[in-house]
Amino acid sequence: MSSAPVYPEPPADRGPAGPPLRARRSSDNPLGAYLRARRELVTPGQAGIPDVGVRRTPGLRREEVAQLAGISADYYLRLERGRDRNPSVHVLDALARVLRLDADHVGYLRSLVADAALPHVRRPRTTTPPEGARKFLDSLAQPAFIEDEHFDIVAANPVAGALDPGLREGGNQLRDLFLDPDARTLYPEWQRVTECLVFGLRQSAGTGVDDPRLGQLTDELSAASGQFSELWERHEVRGQYGAPVRINHPKVGELTLNRERMSIAGAEDLGLVVFHADAGSVDAEKLALLASAGQPADV
Repeated sequence: MSSAPVYPEPPADRGPAGPPLRARRSSDNPLGAYLRARRELVTPGQAGIPDVGVRRTPGLRREEVAQLAGISADYYLRLERGRDRNPSVHVLDALARVLRLDADHVGYLRSLVADAALPHVRRPRTTTPPEGARKFLDSLAQPAFIEDEHFDIVAANPVAGALDPGLREGGNQLRDLFLDPDARTLYPEWQRVTECLVFGLRQSAGTGVDDPRLGQLTDELSAASGQFSELWERHEVRGQYGAPVRINHPKVGELTLNRERMSIAGAEDLGLVVFHADAGSVDAEKLALLASAGQPADV
């Protein structure tokens, strides 16, 4: 049996751009929690195991993962329970193959192991946009805002509010998407958008036990939304890239905009998000109408 990992092709539709891909701390045993969540998503059929008898848990059993990865069941149990937090690259590659992890998930898996050996140091977060970034934001004719890694909005221009009233300074995109009923109407592909943001948050959160804001946000949303809780507990991660987003706007009707996220020099926790339409398109005409209104109150 080959120990080289086989990475499935990433999904063609990766969804909206989101936070940068960085690892932080999210539980006392992030590696074990991740391995357990991922093995529960792999069916026996996908792993080439006959599905016979009664299974008390979804996905693969621990001993099945161990056997397919070529390691002992006792060693795999130690990994899941956090008694061994430093497996070799060979073991990680074997587990990645068995758990059918793509390149984004393999990178995330390795970050959990690498991070465990590092001293626990809380890094100050950047919450205020540099003056130049804010000036650039204000100069844009397109809907634009500055977000942090938790999808908190720290600055937004008026056109962003005209496009989506939730895109305002002090708002949080995940909270609005899961707790505001109007969001489901505004975003026809609500399920895809929410999945992309939750999986992007999980990717950027990594092992973030030193991140009180992450805990506050995920606790709030898990208590208020079963859909968020289900997505969060899947431990799905996804690299974030620019992508088109459909919006069903109450004033101009449906339009499709490109959503891009750009890094901000000197503020690695923040990113500038811009919505723009294809030049010369009907969507561009509709966006120009919104820009002419220019105030969230007109929406």
